Amino acid sequence: MERLYRSLAGFLDRFTQAAEQYDNQAWHDSIKLQETIDDYSAFITNEDNQRLWSELKPEDARQLHSLSPLLRDTSARCVAIMEKIRALRLLNGGADRNEYFQNIEASIEREFGSFAVERDDKVLLIGSGAFPMTPLLIAKRTGAEAIGIDIDREAVELGKRVVDRLGPDLPIRLEHLPLGQLQEIDSITHIIISSTVSVKYELLDWLADAARPDVIVAMRYGNGLKALFNYPMEPVDDRKWQLAETTVRPGHVFDVALYRKALAQVSAGRE
Repeated sequence: MERLYRSLAGFLDRFTQAAEQYDNQAWHDSIKLQETIDDYSAFITNEDNQRLWSELKPEDARQLHSLSPLLRDTSARCVAIMEKIRALRLLNGGADRNEYFQNIEASIEREFGSFAVERDDKVLLIGSGAFPMTPLLIAKRTGAEAIGIDIDREAVELGKRVVDRLGPDLPIRLEHLPLGQLQEIDSITHIIISSTVSVKYELLDWLADAARPDVIVAMRYGNGLKALFNYPMEPVDDRKWQLAETTVRPGHVFDVALYRKALAQVSAGRE
């Protein structure tokens, strides 16, 4: 327990310092930030660490769990910063492929499990960030239209420039707006909600009425030790949603839960 606490407290200090440097416009020195994200990804996905976390006694768990919200928020902020740095490096002619981004790209490969994306589908990513890997990969590999939305204006502007550089002819559109303002929500066939979107289950609840009856929602999440890097899975109203599949991915920083509308919700939507 003591080793876990020291390690997590150390990561919190490293992430906090990195975020403060970005606020002070010292973000251009990103080597330490890359190393921190990579080290944290390796720590979170380490099976021994996951086992220790699951075996914590209640009194120890309370102390360690008190770090969870701070670690989740600061690490998510630093990943967003790293995405912006990666975008700027690409746009300025540089290259950047650290271990975290390789991990994420590998996780995207089978995002929808048995619910495959096809060319005629339309995919929405909520929380697209500054380096929109998911829309790029989906559009490139399937030909489906991909839409990304984010409430961070700077991230969206950088994301558009990245798409112009890496996939100018791909059917990708990025928008700076909240989900409730997306006009074509009823035509979206597949939705991905990023693991670092704190209100993702509130969004899922809203989608029960707004989205089309056959929509598939891929909810990225992290439970256990992974909840220190992602928002965890939450229970859903079974009158609205059914959990269709869960893909737990050892060695990856997030897992994926696939939701389909409950039959009662589908019937109500067709009336």
